[in-house]
Amino acid sequence: MSKYADFEGLRTRAVALRREGLSRREIRDRLQVFNGEILNRLLHGEPAPEWTRRPNAKDDLRDRARELRLKGLTYDQIRTELGCSKSSISLWVRDLPKVDHRTPEEQGRDAALKRWAFEGPRREAARNASIDAARAAVGSLSDRELFLVGAALYWAEGSKSKTYRRSETVTFINSDPGVIRVYIAWLNLVGVSRERLRFRVMIHETADAAGAELYWADFVGVRRAQLQKTTLKKHNPKTVRKNTGTDYRGCLIVRVSASCDLYRRIEGTWCGIVGAVDSINRSECPI
Repeated sequence: MSKYADFEGLRTRAVALRREGLSRREIRDRLQVFNGEILNRLLHGEPAPEWTRRPNAKDDLRDRARELRLKGLTYDQIRTELGCSKSSISLWVRDLPKVDHRTPEEQGRDAALKRWAFEGPRREAARNASIDAARAAVGSLSDRELFLVGAALYWAEGSKSKTYRRSETVTFINSDPGVIRVYIAWLNLVGVSRERLRFRVMIHETADAAGAELYWADFVGVRRAQLQKTTLKKHNPKTVRKNTGTDYRGCLIVRVSASCDLYRRIEGTWCGIVGAVDSINRSECPI
């Protein structure tokens, strides 16, 4: 083994000969290295020259399989086309990019979901910040401000008398607890006593009417038995309702008894608001 003492020098010569294109046998004879294990170590990591490779009957199949894979065909489709096993196909094309089998619509949908997973929380945070800033800007309400807000709120959501049907009764209906809270505060401001208030729930017949009654009675501070008989709205099977689920509690109707004078006051206030807006110089209007 003395002739292999300078192993690194011998390896350098072997690698150089390999890269010149010599075969394993030629290198063996040139360097007089007849020990197969030593020769393997000398040539480790150096690929054989292309001319030394024996022709392989599957080379054409391999090239064709790679071509088909690059066109987007699946393993099963390539197997059907070439008649070879999936294991061989996997070995031949495993270094190629994976094929996306989703339709363009599915790709677009998945991309949108991925984008929204990132964008959604950011937009929600920005939305909450804007709302919090606007809430803080309101501050406290004067009696005049609450009076105007309540009159406008009633004119938007309350019942109104018509020229062809006079009915000057103050009746308000809404499903939003915040709106109801503001309206009750407004009634207190204008001096309506609790004894003059009548409450009634209106809800779809397929919903939890009893649960809604308990919720609204507690919300306005009365016993459930003090509510008037609930109005059940018939369900139209041809329509698809969005207001469903455990948080759906229908609407609360708030009626004020002996309210003719209050109604006229509301209508007059609303007309005054409209008249005040009309008198604003439009060039100075902030909107």
